[in-house]
Amino acid sequence: MQYMKPQTAAEAATLLAQNAGAARVLAGGTDLLVQMKSGMIEPQMIVDIKHMAEVREIAEEDGGLRIGAGVSGQQLGEHKGALAMWPGVVEAVELIGSTQVQGRCTMVGNLCNGSPAADSVPAMMAAGAVARIAGPNGVRDLPVEEFPLGPGKIALETGEFVTSVFLPARPKGAADAYLRFIPRTEMDIAVANAAVNIELAGDGTIKAARIAIGAVGPKVRLVEDAAAAIIGTKLEPEAEAAMVAAARAAASPISDKRGTVEFRTQVVGVLVKRAAHIAMARAGEKA
Repeated sequence: MQYMKPQTAAEAATLLAQNAGAARVLAGGTDLLVQMKSGMIEPQMIVDIKHMAEVREIAEEDGGLRIGAGVSGQQLGEHKGALAMWPGVVEAVELIGSTQVQGRCTMVGNLCNGSPAADSVPAMMAAGAVARIAGPNGVRDLPVEEFPLGPGKIALETGEFVTSVFLPARPKGAADAYLRFIPRTEMDIAVANAAVNIELAGDGTIKAARIAIGAVGPKVRLVEDAAAAIIGTKLEPEAEAAMVAAARAAASPISDKRGTVEFRTQVVGVLVKRAAHIAMARAGEKA
């Protein structure tokens, strides 16, 4: 196995393209190394990008934040600007693994793993985040909601890798929240999860909203009908019920040892409702 340490994104993309299917990107390594040790994958080349300056930074951009692919959960959680601007995204990332894992794991790695139960992905979708992708043909941007294609499948082409994720600027009176259900108290994979992003108008009604759910289908998905149900309302019981119904209708879970179809469908509605109220309260504090 070869270990390569490219100095630029272009060099990394060239290596990945020349070794298509045989190379893997190393940023945090909390998924990659586990998969290698368990024998799930046997890459012929490791392309280490974590040392590249552009992937290690959290930078202000157009009023928002650009989170590099090598930024760890711990680094993001300690960033005051991220905590203030996107608390739901930060709390989702901070749920990935243990305290020790937080020092290495990355939000971008969580996205690229392609898991329907990923913690950070619903929060990024609700935030309207955009992934920046480098490849042999240059750089392109892709909304996170278009990134997952199915279990373990993502919208990267040969030689491409994600260099960063952009979290857009926040208008006044806007906030988000993320919740999940797990069988244990910590360090488990979500049975269901949900993220809600809300922007309030001056009169306290919901001006805009984005709602995403995960672990209840083959991929994390944005639920536009659920968001539409609460726009123009103050999250009154009727609007809340319509939102919950839309979220449950969008769920298509499976039954396994961790939860039945019925249980997951019920729980995702509860999570959406609770996350919406948290986001609503946070947005009200910023209005």
